[in-house]
Amino acid sequence: MSAVENTDTAARPVVKREKRGVPDGLWLRCDGCSATVFRKQVEQNQNVCPECEHHFYVPTAMRIRQLLDPDSFEEWYADMTSGDPLEFSDRKSYKDRIIDEQKKTGMKDACTVGRGYMRGRPLVFAMTDSAFIMGSMGSVVGEKLTRAVEKATELSLPLIIISGSGGGARMHEGIVSLMQMGKVSAALARFRRANGLFISVMTDPTMGGVAASFASLGDIIIAEPRALVGFAGPRVVQATCKIDLPDGFQTSEFLLKHGFVDRIVHRSEMRSELARLIDYGGR
Repeated sequence: MSAVENTDTAARPVVKREKRGVPDGLWLRCDGCSATVFRKQVEQNQNVCPECEHHFYVPTAMRIRQLLDPDSFEEWYADMTSGDPLEFSDRKSYKDRIIDEQKKTGMKDACTVGRGYMRGRPLVFAMTDSAFIMGSMGSVVGEKLTRAVEKATELSLPLIIISGSGGGARMHEGIVSLMQMGKVSAALARFRRANGLFISVMTDPTMGGVAASFASLGDIIIAEPRALVGFAGPRVVQATCKIDLPDGFQTSEFLLKHGFVDRIVHRSEMRSELARLIDYGGR
């Protein structure tokens, strides 16, 4: 008999092994090209799809790391949180909604402001984040932005606001929310009279009251590629006006073509381009 035939296979215990699946969150489906891409590769590429250059959402902390010098950001008014002037409630109370959003995002509200450095250049930096109630503009967002603009005026520093807000005025706060549009715009008017430089950066999405106020008031307006920018969404516009919208309507490329945006900048070049514009437009 051969050695194979002499092997006593019956004496060997059968070991059942669990099937190894793919860990959750290892892959992403790109909204731009529908390709399945490796999450780590996307993160290493500044949250840009390696296949089609689609720009994924970027949370505030990551955006700060991408744009500002390491450990240079000093956050202001970090503990500010919304009140509940209307005692608003839909599926849940506004107070409970705020608490849930804070737990989910680790942020107090949709806006972060402070002072930092960009390639050694001091500036005031602000950002709205769509992860927190779609970045809608409530009393905290308006107050933080207004104070940041006033600080930039006082310190004679350039101001950069990154807009990522899919919501407009926050309905939970009624007129208190709506008035923030005018309040921030008035602060920017005073900043301009003091010869301040304001660079507005529009990311996907920049909609509603944010697009209708401070995001559109920059001395220089930059957008990321294929960002959705507008007031009402394209489906609402089409249903209201009952017309076929042009191709690319409300994308940053469409707005650049029609003079609403000054430049479209890829995320990988954003930091260098903003620093260059500060040098060019500093007053």
